[in-house]
Amino acid sequence: MNKLSIEERLGKDKFAVDEDKPHIVLDQRICAQCSKKPCVKACPAGLYVPQGDGVKLDYAGCLECGTCRVVCVMKGLKWEYPRGTFGVEFRYG
Repeated sequence: MNKLSIEERLGKDKFAVDEDKPHIVLDQRICAQCSKKPCVKACPAGLYVPQGDGVKLDYAGCLECGTCRVVCVMKGLKWEYPRGTFGVEFRYG
């Protein structure tokens, strides 16, 4: 049996996006004051992108690992698990 790459495994995951209530909300005022922006490098899904002084986030592909919550020492984001039936469903291994 051939081993799948990480990209192939993650590609099998299913995401149910809650358009009405994002589970991650950034405070751009705080993000603009953060010089290092560790969330950009730490997010395994690559959802954080520097944009101007702040950060752009696409929460739809979130793996719900909480890494961003841990590395954001300035407390510039609000993170909670998605509501029931929403979020990521891991489908491989």
